[in-house]
Amino acid sequence: MNERPDLHYWWVNHKRAAARGSGDWLWASLHNRNGSNNESFRTLTHVEPGDLVFAYADGAVRGLGLALLPAFEAPPPPELAAASKGVDGRGWQLPVRFFELAVPLDPRAHMTLLGPVLPRNHSPLRATGARNPRVYLASITDAMAAVLRRLLAGQVEDIEAQIKAAVGSELADDWVETTIRNRTELAAEEKQQLIRARRGLGVFRHSLEKIESACRVTGLLDRRHLRACHIKPWSVSEDTEKIDGCNGLLLSPHVAHLFARGYISFSDEGQLLSSRHLNPAVLNSWKMPLPVNVGAFRPRQRVYLDYHRREIFDKPEIGRRAAP
Repeated sequence: MNERPDLHYWWVNHKRAAARGSGDWLWASLHNRNGSNNESFRTLTHVEPGDLVFAYADGAVRGLGLALLPAFEAPPPPELAAASKGVDGRGWQLPVRFFELAVPLDPRAHMTLLGPVLPRNHSPLRATGARNPRVYLASITDAMAAVLRRLLAGQVEDIEAQIKAAVGSELADDWVETTIRNRTELAAEEKQQLIRARRGLGVFRHSLEKIESACRVTGLLDRRHLRACHIKPWSVSEDTEKIDGCNGLLLSPHVAHLFARGYISFSDEGQLLSSRHLNPAVLNSWKMPLPVNVGAFRPRQRVYLDYHRREIFDKPEIGRRAAP
């Protein structure tokens, strides 16, 4: 999975016997029933897109969740409306995609390993391994997450593969977009330029169309049906690279799909390169039989193509960005 360098782990205690809430979300009210501040409310706002959440319910860890977006202010979801009577109606909702574990984990059977790595404050578990009823959502240490990974015997890695296949590549872009929106040194117009470049629009597309006039592979000239694709993915590009026309190609949709997923790439001289993971029948069906030369690239384009060949090409499992 395309993890952030500052990835954090969390633990949620569900009261219901399920690995998740009624929907793909977590919600916490501003105050407890006694009027005191709800620590989980504050914790919820610290979760960032891409963070992983271990989901505990009915005496066991039953799922793993992926935070999709930052928490936003929202009233109690309808499913919680009855249970929320008597508490402050204000709260925060966190979009999370949950995946169920094939074999749940009962922490009480493993406290010799988990006990030493429990958080000192606001721990989601008691020393016995039972759920701490005072804690809904808590941050856990990397050490505790590592122990949970070992105890779950490959299940976390299996779910991470599911996450990558389902939402991982889109999440990388979403997380970078959120980071851009939160940057204070950029003017609103600059933020919009960078975000529009993600979708192949704005300054990026305008700059690209000064360099490329057709799909390199199909020869299609009608730009209404061409995708403006980054060579070095938007999510890993610097600000200047995000809007650099030389960091892009105009491609027909099916060609853009293959290129973005690493099934094809190009040499500096324009030779189309086919991944060992690509069924040759795909190229034949799409009238792209090898060998194909699409014409030599400019020096600045070659810098980005070098990145694509090293980091994206022949590695479709990386999924660094969503396929067009």
